Parts: sequence; C-alpha cells; structure tokens
Amino acid sequence: MTQQVPSTEPELAGVRNFRDVGGLPTVDGRRVRHGVLFRSGHLAHATAEDSAFLASLGLHTIFDFRNAADRKLEGPDVELPGVRNVNLPLSDPADGAEFWKMVRDGDLDQLRAILADGKGADRMIASYRMIIKERTAEHSRVLHAIAEDSVPALMHCAAGKDRAGLSIAVTLLAVGVEREAITADYLESNARHRRYKVRRSGSSASAYSPEVMELLSPLFDARAEYLAAALETIEDTWGGVDAYLERGLRLAPETRERLRDRLLD
Repeated sequence: MTQQVPSTEPELAGVRNFRDVGGLPTVDGRRVRHGVLFRSGHLAHATAEDSAFLASLGLHTIFDFRNAADRKLEGPDVELPGVRNVNLPLSDPADGAEFWKMVRDGDLDQLRAILADGKGADRMIASYRMIIKERTAEHSRVLHAIAEDSVPALMHCAAGKDRAGLSIAVTLLAVGVEREAITADYLESNARHRRYKVRRSGSSASAYSPEVMELLSPLFDARAEYLAAALETIEDTWGGVDAYLERGLRLAPETRERLRDRLLD
C-alpha cells in the first residue's frame, strides 16, 4: 500500500527538482496515480528533514541514473530505511567529469569553441538520441522492475532533468500517457526553484558573465526540442512506440498491463 502524499509540493532544502508525477492523463482517459512515481535531482545533499519526508513516501526503490563521475562529484545518495537503491548509469549529456571540469575551469574561448553557435543544443540533442538508441537494456530493466514490485519508485540523476527526464518519459509512454502531458512534465524542470545550480571555479569577472551563462544555458535547460528528438528517434529506429516497447524494451503485452495496473488509477 502506498502512502498518502501531500497535494502541495514540498520545499526540500537539499534535493532539487522533486515532484510526484501523479495526475498525468492517458490517451484512454485514465491518470497516473499519485504517490507511486516520483522524480528528482540527486539525494546526496538531502537534509535530515528532506530524508524524513522522502522516508514518509513509502518508497520501494530509488533508481539512480548517475555515473561514477557524478557520484564522485556529488557523493552517494542518503540511505533511507528499507528502500532499495539501484544504480543504473546512463550517459551524461555533458559527457561526465572531464567535460564538467572544463566547464567549471575553462576560459571563455574554450566555452565558445564547444558550445557557441548552437553546438551546446546540438550536443544535448545528440545525447538524447543516443540514450534512447543505446540504453534500451537499462530502460527495460526499470520498467520490468516497476511491473514486478518496485513501486513507489523515485527516479533521479544529477539534476533530475535529462537522464531521469528521459526515463520518466519512457515510463509514461509505456502506460499510454498523452504526449503533450509528457512534454509538459518534462518542461517543469525549467522552474527557477528546480534548476540545477551552476557552479564555476575562479572569481574572475567572466565566471558568471551573461555570455558564459548564455553559453551554458543549453546544458541546464529542459527544451521541448530535446525530448522531441528522443521521440523522433523512437519513430526512426523502431517505427513507433509499440514496436519500441516490444522489440527495444522487450515488454510483453502482459508486462505492459501490469505496469498500467501499478501506475494508473
């Protein structure tokens, strides 16, 4: 039995971008149940109060999509009593520690070379496409686990925007949530209080200059074009969502039905 979740979104001090995915409509008139599927940024900096709130959700499993570089930079998730933690690294759109070290320490010319003139957005789009094509085994494992017993579940990466965003989107596709609702949920990560905090090394005037922040913005934005590229990749690679779920993610019809039973009202 899942716990009752407050209707108002909590203010978590050390966890960014937390939300309940409940309430989203499906194409056949059902809705995602509240209190069974959550998403957020990493839990490494959760306060005692944050941890108490997360523990109150009755979570069965936390899916952590961060890679080793993320976990080294931010630290491991806090431990919640009785909750299973599953680390399934997905590719970071920013290519991990070396890229981020360059972002934090690099000079303006370096940033211009790799991010200016649309290259930052192109990088994100390419990564979203790659995750959909190459990480089917990880997404399949998540969906089979949810269908079996792993709810309530929380999915997170570092910022809770890209890797968690795609994994949530795939889950919502599998239970028939409307595309517009999937996109709307994805774009919620742009709210000011949800966004990952940009930290750059050094104290020079250029560290947080408008130009630097503009160059970095494609990396920190949730853009509809990124998610659209992922959905286009499903069409281009498998010919449609049903074929993607069946052949790409190895979801049998009965597994999809169990997923719907777990996640939908």
